[in-house]
Amino acid sequence: MKKRALLLSLLLFTSVWAQNQKDLEQVVTQEVQTSFEQFKVLLSIPNDANYPEDIAQNINWIESAFEKRGFSTVQIETEGASLVIAQRNFHKKASTLLVYLQVDGQPVDSSQWFQENPYKAALKSQNSDGSWSEIPWENIKNYDPEWRIFARSASDAKGPITMFLSAVDALERLKIIPDFNLKVILDFEEELGSPNLPAAVLQNKSILKADRLVIFDGPRHRLNKPTLTFGARGISTIQLTTYGPIVPQHSGHFGNYAPNPAFKLARLLASMKDEEGKVLIKGYYDGVVLDEETKKILSQTPQDDELLKEVLQLAIFDKVADNYQEAIQYPSLNIRGMQSGWINEEVRTIVPAWARAEIDVRLVKEISAERLIGLVKKHIEDQGFLVLDTEPTKKQRKTHKNIATMTSEISYQSFRTDLNGPTGKWLQSALFRGFEQKPILQRMSGGSIPIAPFVNALNVPAVTVPTVNRDNNQHSPNENIRLGNYVEGIKTILAILTEPF
Repeated sequence: MKKRALLLSLLLFTSVWAQNQKDLEQVVTQEVQTSFEQFKVLLSIPNDANYPEDIAQNINWIESAFEKRGFSTVQIETEGASLVIAQRNFHKKASTLLVYLQVDGQPVDSSQWFQENPYKAALKSQNSDGSWSEIPWENIKNYDPEWRIFARSASDAKGPITMFLSAVDALERLKIIPDFNLKVILDFEEELGSPNLPAAVLQNKSILKADRLVIFDGPRHRLNKPTLTFGARGISTIQLTTYGPIVPQHSGHFGNYAPNPAFKLARLLASMKDEEGKVLIKGYYDGVVLDEETKKILSQTPQDDELLKEVLQLAIFDKVADNYQEAIQYPSLNIRGMQSGWINEEVRTIVPAWARAEIDVRLVKEISAERLIGLVKKHIEDQGFLVLDTEPTKKQRKTHKNIATMTSEISYQSFRTDLNGPTGKWLQSALFRGFEQKPILQRMSGGSIPIAPFVNALNVPAVTVPTVNRDNNQHSPNENIRLGNYVEGIKTILAILTEPF
């Protein structure tokens, strides 16, 4: 009898969806007004993870919202904010889809926002000069897809939360039973780097066990079309310091005599890259091989170099690879900041005591962070430097002409899922059905996301499904989401939830 009921539910799924496929946008339209109001309420709850009392309010709202939709919820305690796991089983024996959603947001500086309260959703339309004017919220009943909602976390990442909830509501409206069970993990410390997530995952693997993982986060491709991203680079950081006199010295008295640490650092950094931006450190790219099939896939991702030159105001790009998508498949070596002495109004005629470079290394799956950091250290030693992990002693200063202090930190590794594996094909099929066009496929995101250790710990195929507009000012004042993206986000998630595994 149970088997018969399960078969009946699957038949119901197939027939109902076939019957309503052409009406997908209509179903989303029926849900979207309720969704907008729900979104407004969620945005009104401050969500800076540095304030536990605010996060507690968000946890309460999230648990209530999922429980109203038939999910059971459990909190996983950590050393910081708890994680919330929401689960709904539609079948006794079925595959499970795990969904990752982020709840917390960046801190706000209200003085930099063009509205009274960054947590009070403001509906705005764009003027001919590019500025934005607030319009009455009631106008959202007859919304223009180009209008935007301005509020902290509108795009990053409360928008995807209410999109997901609305897609679940649409399932109920359509009387569709998904082909799989659902688990949702909600992270309340992502903007802090999710410091407690990896340990919590390792301790609760059984609770989080799933067959596939979908991450609803981030902006779409620049063309703002349905997009799938199959991985992200990891990140580690290096701090590199070179030394001159023990204290800054008068450049008139000691210029031409006391070695300047800024020149030492400049020469050292210049030895690491050529004029085309390729890393010269021996073995730095070893292990990364892009075969012709991979290159073909990467070349199919739309790219407009001329537009990027205009946006970035650059004449040329680095030549690490033949195009942007290929370039981000390799580990990077980036100087993110430099300091020596004083500048601007505080500039002084001195020989500095030290010079420092802050470096970030974007990691790829093929090469470990430990190996890359080791190669950087070996390169510095080969340039004639004594490399330390602490400040040099007086004896070391007087014994060695070139000294560098190098410290490093590994944040998290890369992850990547096969584009044409079962998870990739499943998602491509869902988005094609939902939008009647092939989604844009990105093999790798150039940036890094704190969820990477979570993905690697679970060892589950993971794909990011971005929904929001790229020009959303996330992390900055006047964060926003385009209404057209919000509506299409609901449609995207609904298409995924109604796609058979």
